[in-house]
Amino acid sequence: MSEHWRERPEGGGRFGLWFIFTFARLCGRRLSRLLLYPITLYFYLRRSHERRAARVFLSRLTGHPANAWQVLKQMHRFAATLLDRVFFLAHGERGFDIDVEGLAALEERLAQGRGVLLMGAHMGSFEVLRTLAARRPDVPLRIVLNKQQTPVMTHLLETLAPEVAAGIIDGARDPASTVLALSEALTQGHMAALLADRGRPDETMRRAPFCGMPAPFPVGPWLLASALKVPVVLCLGMYEGGNRYRLIFEPFADRIDMPRKERDAALDVVIARYAARLEHHARQSPANWFNFYDFWDEDGLAAEAGARGL
Repeated sequence: MSEHWRERPEGGGRFGLWFIFTFARLCGRRLSRLLLYPITLYFYLRRSHERRAARVFLSRLTGHPANAWQVLKQMHRFAATLLDRVFFLAHGERGFDIDVEGLAALEERLAQGRGVLLMGAHMGSFEVLRTLAARRPDVPLRIVLNKQQTPVMTHLLETLAPEVAAGIIDGARDPASTVLALSEALTQGHMAALLADRGRPDETMRRAPFCGMPAPFPVGPWLLASALKVPVVLCLGMYEGGNRYRLIFEPFADRIDMPRKERDAALDVVIARYAARLEHHARQSPANWFNFYDFWDEDGLAAEAGARGL
């Protein structure tokens, strides 16, 4: 359980993923969704690390021991969103029922012309966000994505939607290049999106309460938001079963200010707010939580407590 999320292999392997995606393109969504049941069972039986992580999360969220059915539902929902990625990339929102919440608030901030930084998480489908970009071609969307972490998914993106892939900012590059690319996009009034719930092994983290225990969150996204001085909006694409998605835009801050002398305290406040909103939405839809690893880093927490003599 202590293994870092970046050390986990891309599920299914290159051949398995490409077989599923090719089958989906040839046979359509309805038929290909039948594959999700044996696939979910296979991963439930074979990926013990992810199975345990899902059980721990669900148990802490609900306060009751999670059963096999709850874990299977969470894994099935994750598989469904991955499959739908094929259809979102190939056909946009055609065939999907997408309910958008908070669009007026997002439009209001875009109208300021300063750009908007969208903070997401590994909850639901981030792919749904691209449907908004299709509705607003006048406001380009740039997404920070680590291409090295999921090479098969990256290749799928480049194959099915090269115009979308061209707008990706590779998060595996050096931080200065990422900051420059985001700054250029936001200066032009664009939307830029990144995920703020996971950190790299070498990244500075700060703990915040999450489902009853302190969990580590990266400080990088918030230092970046502070440097860019643009509105920040929480963005989540929650999967609700069938062909239904709910795209949520929730205003977070008109700008993030972190005075140098008060930076640590400011980081604690903003990360705690972010963690609280994630917990709120996770409680609304537990099966949309897709962090299948020891999110609380219990080994690290125990080491910190030992260092303090607790």
